[in-house]
Amino acid sequence: MSAQAPKITLLAGGGGGAKLAIGLAAILQPGQLSIIGNVADDQEFHGLWVSPDIDTITYSLAGLIDRSKGWGLANETSRTLEGLARLGSDDWMYLGDQDFATHIYRTELRRQGVRPSAIAQTIARALGVTANILLPSDDRMQTEVKTARGWLSFQEYFVREQCRPEVLELRIQGLEEARPTEEALAAIRDADLLILAPSNPLVSIGPILALPAIRNALEKTRATRVAVSPLIGGQTVKGPANRMLKAAGYSCSNLGVADCYRGLIDSLVIDVSDSADVAALQARGLKTLVTQTLMSSDADKACLARELLAIAGLAGTGLASQLDQPERVSA
Repeated sequence: MSAQAPKITLLAGGGGGAKLAIGLAAILQPGQLSIIGNVADDQEFHGLWVSPDIDTITYSLAGLIDRSKGWGLANETSRTLEGLARLGSDDWMYLGDQDFATHIYRTELRRQGVRPSAIAQTIARALGVTANILLPSDDRMQTEVKTARGWLSFQEYFVREQCRPEVLELRIQGLEEARPTEEALAAIRDADLLILAPSNPLVSIGPILALPAIRNALEKTRATRVAVSPLIGGQTVKGPANRMLKAAGYSCSNLGVADCYRGLIDSLVIDVSDSADVAALQARGLKTLVTQTLMSSDADKACLARELLAIAGLAGTGLASQLDQPERVSA
């Protein structure tokens, strides 16, 4: 393990992943943190390629996120979407005027043949993000949800249908052809601490782990491997993870989360409200940290990040001064 400036790699998607990314970035020095984001909820809208999870992480780290929504840009307007709706175009996927600029830029570069990984890094640098934003694959991968009405893209299910239909099955289109990026594999191989964010384990983290080479890299990494459960009190904070876990044959519990990550983690961090799960998790060979995992404030995010570093014995090794602030402050 590195004597100075240990390397931290976070696998993340959605709001929970973005919150933990903020906490880690607050206590780490520039360049220490690499984030492998989910690209399987990407979709084309109005002729533009939209990457919701990657943008949420990037905007969050840039301090530009709309905190009331947990996605999109703050102080946003929607004149372009309103104009498209007047012309008869679908407007169920909300894209703000500033956000359109990101998607226009991304799509232009993709059409020029620029690697999606390079595009993501260029956008992040332009917005002042110092963490390494990495894609698990430059190839097209898209999560689909089977309902009684047939297969829906993840965005159709999540946004247009607002998660209402029963989930019957999940699949990832393009998975067999997708190849991992060398940057993602290197970030896993070189990490001192590897964290699975408190994101939906099936549609946020799952598509990253579905790439065989990435899964193999996690199995072989020398890093301490820690997952943060997205459940609090046995329930999801928001989103359809509970129904998706059930549809995939897992229990909606910390044990179900542990089963999703079987063989890929050494420790599971759970909320204080779920302390009754400790014995069962330890019986499965997992170290367990019980703490407050709800990240209501920036102080909560940084405190949880510090506790994750402590699990790996990194609390105080070449990190930013915020590590010297031990108290968790609730919002």
